[in-house]
Amino acid sequence: MKNVSLALQGAQMLFVAFGALVLMPLLTGLDTNVALFTAGIGTLIFQLITKRQIPIFLASSFAFIAPIMYGVQTWGIPSTMGSLMAAGCVYLILASLVKVRGDGFIKRLLPPVVVGPVIIVIGLGLAPVAVNMALGKSGDGSLVLVEQSTALIISLSALLSTVAVAIFAKGLLKLMPILAGILVGYGLSLSFGIVDFAPVTAASWIAMPNFVAPEFNWHAIAFMIPVAIAPAVEHIGDILAISNVTGKDYLKKPGLHRTLAGDGVATVAASAFGGPPNTTYSEVTGAVTLTKNFNPVIMTWTAITAIILAFVGKLGAIMQTIPVPVMGGIMCLLFGSIAAVGLNSLIKNQVDLTESRNLCIVGITLVFGIGGMAFGIGSFSLTGISLCGIVAITMNLLLPMPKTSNSEEIETSVK
Repeated sequence: MKNVSLALQGAQMLFVAFGALVLMPLLTGLDTNVALFTAGIGTLIFQLITKRQIPIFLASSFAFIAPIMYGVQTWGIPSTMGSLMAAGCVYLILASLVKVRGDGFIKRLLPPVVVGPVIIVIGLGLAPVAVNMALGKSGDGSLVLVEQSTALIISLSALLSTVAVAIFAKGLLKLMPILAGILVGYGLSLSFGIVDFAPVTAASWIAMPNFVAPEFNWHAIAFMIPVAIAPAVEHIGDILAISNVTGKDYLKKPGLHRTLAGDGVATVAASAFGGPPNTTYSEVTGAVTLTKNFNPVIMTWTAITAIILAFVGKLGAIMQTIPVPVMGGIMCLLFGSIAAVGLNSLIKNQVDLTESRNLCIVGITLVFGIGGMAFGIGSFSLTGISLCGIVAITMNLLLPMPKTSNSEEIETSVK
């Protein structure tokens, strides 16, 4: 009976993560069943490396949405998978450095003044895509897929439902705003008759996920590697959050080097199968907070459930029938929320933007990232998040620190 109870709780955790887990591959053109499979495999790998000490679930990372969309469009899915595998190796390098030099190394290399604007770029850089899809167009706005007035009704309903659940819902339901928005938008889409069930009819009940083998293209790899900056720092925040919930310091045991390595190997494994990179899920951390059940075995069952569902062919086919306006409406909130996380990082860490050094780093990073600046030599080009990540890190390392910050002056005057 105990195992049955743990299995049911594990399935419940997957239900909490499901909306966000499948939304990411839907937006980037990857296979949702593969994403389910790699989330399960990635979580089991993470548990193996961290000795199954942390009650956390790994799944599709939103920080990689824009780079994957660009990568798939530019080099194709196999080359994008190869570049994501390289990004996963960045985690392993960081894990090795943390083991040798301590976690203070990451704080020095990636302070809030670097990470904050990069996260803002990740969110705001996708704003036009979200609006185009909410209006019933393709992401680039070149094709009209759903008539605009119908699309607006659906997208705004999905958006408002997501907001309402996030703000007013209670208990576990509060942790599933994306799933709620998808269900409401999908229901309206059915009433408007814009859902095509032909893929569902054609799909088998049991089917092998559409695995894609990676290929290695150095252009794609050079583009993707800097993108690992933001999710690496996000990972540390997630580990701190689950540490606070359980009352255990996971940065010490099993250690940040192990959790980073677990995240990295999980991402490498995911890309080897053609799935999105993995990251620790804060939604599941919220569910753990509510249930007060800190047994990591529950996450093992969550992973097993995801792997089993990955082989249900009709489930993946249903996901593919979700109309563009449904996803566009939710994306308006989602991408804005990502940008707000970056802004909050600057505010919470009291980054002084009246200080010229900080202002230069943040200002140039934002304009380069959102404006689409590109640096290239021959056929190689850096643009978007990759470029602004490199620029932010380089400026932070090269620009001299101010002799006395404003905060120090205030402290001195108070004393």
